[in-house]
Amino acid sequence: MAAHTAPKFLKPKGTASTRIAMLGEELILECFAAGVPTPSIKWTKDYEEMTMTGKKLENFNKTLRIKKIAMDDGGDYICTASNRMGSLDHIITVRVKSVPFWLEKPESLVLSRDDGGSMVCRADGIPRPQIQWLVNGEPISDAPRSPGRQVSGDTLTFRGVVPDSAAVFQCNASNPYGYIMTNAFLAVMDMKPRLLGPRDELFKTTEGNLTLLDCPYFGSPKPVLRWSKGGVGTLEGGRYRTLPNGTLEIRNTKLQDQGAYVCVASNVIGRDEKEVQLEVKEPIKIIRAPHNTVVIRGSLARFDCKIKFDTSLDVTVTWLKDKKFLILGRRMTKDEESLSIADVYRRDEGVYTCRVKSELEEVTTSAKLTVMDRPDPPTDLEISDPSERSVRLTWTPGLSNHSPIKEYLIQYTENLLADYWLLPSGWKNLTSYPGSLNSVILQLTPFVEYTFRVIAVNGIGPSKPSWASEYYQTGGAVPDAIPRNIQGLGYGVFRNNMEISWEPLEYREWNGPKLGYMVWWRRRDSREEWKNYTTYWWCSTIIYDTDTFTPYEIKVQAINFFGYGPESPVVIGYSGEDRPVAAPSELSVSDIESTTLTVHWEPVARADIMGEIKEYKVYYWRESSRLPWHVVTRRIKTKSFKANGPRLSGTLTGLVPFSNYKMYIVVANNRYEGPPSHNIEFQTPEGVPTIPRSFRIMHRHYDTLYLDWEEPAEPNGVLTGYILKYQSLNVSVGIQVENIPPNITYFSLRRLDRYTRYKFSLAAQTEVGVGEAFTEESPHFTTEEYTRDQVDIVTQGWFIGLMCAVALLVLIMLIVFFIKRSRGGKYPVRDNKDFALEPMDENGTFDYRSLERITRVSTIPYSRREEESRQGRSQGAIEHINRRTNSDDSLMEYGEGEEMEFNEDGSFIGEYTGVSKRNMDRSPYHDSSEPTSPVAIYSFA
Repeated sequence: MAAHTAPKFLKPKGTASTRIAMLGEELILECFAAGVPTPSIKWTKDYEEMTMTGKKLENFNKTLRIKKIAMDDGGDYICTASNRMGSLDHIITVRVKSVPFWLEKPESLVLSRDDGGSMVCRADGIPRPQIQWLVNGEPISDAPRSPGRQVSGDTLTFRGVVPDSAAVFQCNASNPYGYIMTNAFLAVMDMKPRLLGPRDELFKTTEGNLTLLDCPYFGSPKPVLRWSKGGVGTLEGGRYRTLPNGTLEIRNTKLQDQGAYVCVASNVIGRDEKEVQLEVKEPIKIIRAPHNTVVIRGSLARFDCKIKFDTSLDVTVTWLKDKKFLILGRRMTKDEESLSIADVYRRDEGVYTCRVKSELEEVTTSAKLTVMDRPDPPTDLEISDPSERSVRLTWTPGLSNHSPIKEYLIQYTENLLADYWLLPSGWKNLTSYPGSLNSVILQLTPFVEYTFRVIAVNGIGPSKPSWASEYYQTGGAVPDAIPRNIQGLGYGVFRNNMEISWEPLEYREWNGPKLGYMVWWRRRDSREEWKNYTTYWWCSTIIYDTDTFTPYEIKVQAINFFGYGPESPVVIGYSGEDRPVAAPSELSVSDIESTTLTVHWEPVARADIMGEIKEYKVYYWRESSRLPWHVVTRRIKTKSFKANGPRLSGTLTGLVPFSNYKMYIVVANNRYEGPPSHNIEFQTPEGVPTIPRSFRIMHRHYDTLYLDWEEPAEPNGVLTGYILKYQSLNVSVGIQVENIPPNITYFSLRRLDRYTRYKFSLAAQTEVGVGEAFTEESPHFTTEEYTRDQVDIVTQGWFIGLMCAVALLVLIMLIVFFIKRSRGGKYPVRDNKDFALEPMDENGTFDYRSLERITRVSTIPYSRREEESRQGRSQGAIEHINRRTNSDDSLMEYGEGEEMEFNEDGSFIGEYTGVSKRNMDRSPYHDSSEPTSPVAIYSFA
């Protein structure tokens, strides 16, 4: 290890040095020192604290950079190098020098004969420069002398000039660091006054402004200039002043100053004049100026700028932000009187300027926009001062964004160190602190690995979360918490055991590894010793060989690797329950109404309940209706009642009026229901009926409405009739009431015309009263009911599908028919292998007479059969029905009477195709007078 040494300067050497600095240039001062430990460098000026304006320290303070030397930067700069062994100073004297620079340049002169004037040449520098005059390029001291010319330092004076006095003069200012030179000329001439610039010029100004009317002139000798209004008098004094260059200045211009002004210049040689016009306009006035505005991010900001101006002038209004022209777009829009900024961002903050400009003047007004936003998130989270259950958290606050920070919310994640694994969690709120704090002590849980983050909250809302801190792990400890919700109950179906259960501790309550539970129990009011059992994996344990429903004192404590936690308070638990051995007695009902009644019973003795009483449960069902013809569904219902007195009762609701009921009651503990009591029967009185069913309104004639309905689903008594109320919706007529007998469920109403509509209300009634009414309005004629009657079948999908299938079947049958017919000839009966040879006699031989009859019918030519069919169609069906016997399949019977159509094998079409002539005649869709197509004969051949 190197020995400590005192500081020693390496650059610059020694204890003092000098530097020359040129005005306006950059200067770099360096100070390097050696020593152990490494010396620190500090700069001062003239032994006082040095201001750093325009200066910069670099290279660990070893370099001082002065960007632009000014006159007051000269002086002694002290560089102090110090370490624990001592300190050393080096003084750098800075002397500021400068090349010459102009204070006043000589100006050229134009003089008339015998006139006089002067040229002034003034300059400065460090050191102060010397002034030298030259004439036509040579020193004035070497040039021929000129009468009336005299040099006095930096001033050159002329008196009584003549034409030969004209020359070019130079002024030279020099010092050791440089020089500067400039030219000026002297001209001698005689000239009549001449007014320069345009004639009849128009000047415009605004009221209250300073107005300048220009009248540049020239002449030798120098003319005398005079201004007048309208050529009368002289304007001088008061609000008027004539400047040396001939300009007329009018202060606080008024509207009456408008008019013609004459400028006259004269000397001994002559005179000249010109006229100018002055127009005075009303000034621009900002009636409503923008105001400083504070808004919340995302809201609307608005700046007003309402102006008043002379309408004869073209005026433009532009907006600037921070002295830069504002680009308008979707968010930033302007109208004639304001600027609007929608959905304000933080970058919209700044100074907004309304600039109103005309050809004569420009007026501006500004206001500041401040955007309040959620704070920036804290940074630089640091953990310090660790202990078993706490740690200090420190952070750097973010920007408040113009809304003070009210509080800091501390969030955490924890990795719970369970026995053999980590249990990570999401971010949770730990606590909050006032916004004035940035370092707090956090109370933590033992044996947990934490990370933290901080959220700042102001009046606008919470910031984004900070970056997470580093991990921090707390040490282990015995459990602090006690198990909760400790219970002792009978377990399973056994009455001689008790299950002791509890809620497990949360992982963050373990405080260490190897968490377990020690369970203690003993019989209440006994002198037994406490028994205990320890479990590490379960949150319950079963105690066997207990008496039925016996109270026990129970307590549970948590344990872990570090020791035993606190014991829980003693709770009372009970062993298993058994089935109750008795039923409630003296079951009765009172206060019977149509839908409610009161149930009464005597309670069961506590010893007979064999456990903790839970409830009394009433079982009841509707046995039948008191109306003999009304069928009901028997469904058992239950109602539970709490035990709350020596004699118990309860209200039963939801009964159906005018019904016969049965009921019994049981007692129940937490596990079983006891035996049922004896059944009792009771009747409910009449009530009001329910709403009538299937109420319909139909149009069957243009001038009549038909109503029908069905009786209520629950008459709830003997119906005494129906009450029908109706009222016209088109005509102002009172409500009409019809009393309809109970055996009538229809009604017809003749109306004024087909477009008259009615509102109907129908209700059933018993002796008790009128039930709920069904209300309906009659539909529009032709648009609702009538149209619905027409399309009920035709528009149904199944009907359309059926008709398509029938059409396809008919087409196939036609094709088969024409194919068969094109072949000609007779068709053997035996082609159909499934034909049954009937009838047969009792000996099993075939009746050839029947076969002959069948053959005769089946071989009749088609044209003959068609003719015969037309002749007998009107009465054939009726005769056939009258002739039928009990056998629908007898060929003998089908062969009698009207001719029926058969297949070529002799089978009857109507039986085997499913379409008989009887059914076809009845069908509303069979309107054809033509006979049944013979194609059916071949449809299943």
